[in-house]
Amino acid sequence: MSQRSIERLRDYLAQLPPQSQALLMREFERAVERGEDVTVANMVLEQLRKIVRGAEEDEEIQPRSDDPARLLFRPLEPFLAETNFPTRPGQIKRASLLPVWQWLARDGAPEAAREYEAALATAREAGPAEAAARKFQLAAAEAILKIAAPGGDDRQRGLSRVGPPSVVDDLLPIGSVLRAREALETLGSRLPSQMRVFADAQIASVTDAFKVPSLQTPQLLPFALSLIAQRLVAPWQIIRLAIKMAASDDELRVAATPFGIAVTIALHDLSFVAACLRTDIRRGHFDYVGEQLKTLHDGVRGLRTELDLRNDSAWGRQLTSIRADTSNALQSEIDSVPGRVRRILRQRADKDISAASQIDMSEVEDTAALIDFVAVCRTYASELAINEVTLRTYSDLQHYVEQSTEGLVQSLRAGDTRVRSFRQMQVKAAIRFCEVLFGHDYASLMSRAAENAVTGERKSSRAS
Repeated sequence: MSQRSIERLRDYLAQLPPQSQALLMREFERAVERGEDVTVANMVLEQLRKIVRGAEEDEEIQPRSDDPARLLFRPLEPFLAETNFPTRPGQIKRASLLPVWQWLARDGAPEAAREYEAALATAREAGPAEAAARKFQLAAAEAILKIAAPGGDDRQRGLSRVGPPSVVDDLLPIGSVLRAREALETLGSRLPSQMRVFADAQIASVTDAFKVPSLQTPQLLPFALSLIAQRLVAPWQIIRLAIKMAASDDELRVAATPFGIAVTIALHDLSFVAACLRTDIRRGHFDYVGEQLKTLHDGVRGLRTELDLRNDSAWGRQLTSIRADTSNALQSEIDSVPGRVRRILRQRADKDISAASQIDMSEVEDTAALIDFVAVCRTYASELAINEVTLRTYSDLQHYVEQSTEGLVQSLRAGDTRVRSFRQMQVKAAIRFCEVLFGHDYASLMSRAAENAVTGERKSSRAS
């Protein structure tokens, strides 16, 4: 995009309410995780973060001198986790950055920190600021790795001054990434922006890019693998690199190589998707359920077919747990759908309907979303162990909604005018459910039948 277009985008985003900005950030972060439109998503995310954090800047101008921490930790951005979900190898909690920055400025490398801030205060171009940041990144990495290294009587006392255990756990990864910034950036520049299929050609290219000793250390390898996984449309395929390195799909042989950590990363990421799915279901949010189910379905199937996993191994038990937890959450929600449909469409006797009887259309839309949820689950049912309940529930819904819609349309032809308004609301709800279950054409047919029923009843009343 041109500079003018970026400025217009930034102006538009700045006018949005904070809630809308937060929602957009969440959606674009998920797009990056899925590997969709990574370039556009990263560009919009960059502008949103500048606005939200108050760091307004142009591409040619360095971040403001009062935001040195952000520039220092910029190499960590691809690896930051912002949720309460436990992190995995190759991730760093964003909440750890501020305590580490404060420790560096106070105890870790105070002289280097003051020199760095002074350099930023006088920097006017990208070159000097980047050079100052790189110099301090190396100093910070040295200070962090020194205190994080095992040994020494005062180590625990020194670590306690950095922050709580959750922050201390991130110290060594932060220092390692800062020290290896150039190697990671070089790896990232050699990777395609998006890999739809992690096939032999891509694996060979990535393997060649890994021929850097610093990237193969126990500390750096998870971060290098995370970079690759972020470029994959299907991140679970990162296990193919581990299988290639082990020259075998046997779990024991894969686990014996350093690249076995790729399987741990894939399983953790699937666990995270499963947790997000369960949370969204509990909250009644179904916007991303289809994508989440596809990710889980493809990931579970991929790990089961491409790796020879043992049921009693740590990896095997974790995969079984993902399937079981997902199946239980889905089955519980699927089982509730027919009851919700029946409460709305149940034909009541005229005496049970008052002039004030109403149907909440928001509840109708929520129920329609649940019916669509069942339909989506049907697509991925077999791999997620919900095949029987999904097929049975969907079939029951089709039969009940079809019969109820026809009965409700017929009820419009007769009956007390006092109850007709409520019957019409029921018919409207039934047609909405028909649209989800049978498609637009069938729903339009039933809508015309309902109109004809009302029109015919009115003509009959006038003739009498």
